[in-house]
Amino acid sequence: MKTHESAPDYTGYRFPPEIISHAVWLYFRFSLSFRDVEELLAQRGIVVTYETVRQWCLKFGQTYANELRRRRQSTGDKWHMDEVFLTIRGERHYLWRAVDQDGNVLDILVQSRRNKKAAKRFFRKLLKGLLYVPRVIITDKLKSYGAAKRDILPGVEHRQHKGLNNRAENSHQPTRLREKKMRRFKSAKHAQRFLLSPSVRSRGIFNREDTVCVLGNTVSFYRSDSRPGMR
Repeated sequence: MKTHESAPDYTGYRFPPEIISHAVWLYFRFSLSFRDVEELLAQRGIVVTYETVRQWCLKFGQTYANELRRRRQSTGDKWHMDEVFLTIRGERHYLWRAVDQDGNVLDILVQSRRNKKAAKRFFRKLLKGLLYVPRVIITDKLKSYGAAKRDILPGVEHRQHKGLNNRAENSHQPTRLREKKMRRFKSAKHAQRFLLSPSVRSRGIFNREDTVCVLGNTVSFYRSDSRPGMR
């Protein structure tokens, strides 16, 4: 399968793409720090610094995620929406998140309010990024959703029940794990930038046993425990 013109360029890198992609996969798939990945690679005889791992993730992480996302089927027509609070420098903010019926994260937004205005802003951001209207949206009983939905998505079915929205609530778990490791976010912009990164937003994309390896214009997958030299 041919990729877009933005295929990774490994020119000048000392390590082969197999090792780079495996390190990136480890970081994005599990709640690990760069130092954790450094230690795991060292156990396999691969000596790299955590700073090198960080640079690999910044350079190749989004490219791998984009390619995997492109290979998958389009996002679903059932949106689960939820919001949780974040404490940033002693002030309460709210992380709005939407996922489809398959658990794919559609979009996120960090805001200081969870009123009708904030809900409408999140709805508009979703529609602008996805370019299609859902068949049904599922939320908890927060009244802001219903008020915003009536103005922006009047023809879409809306189900409000806390028990139906476990998929959206469960999608917050990776965020909490990362937040704990980072010892809180420094600002709302910092949280928004981090939560849009592949490490959180593309959590579902790096959830397979396969490690993605982009070689030239060809994308191949291999089992991380079946590759010679990676044991």
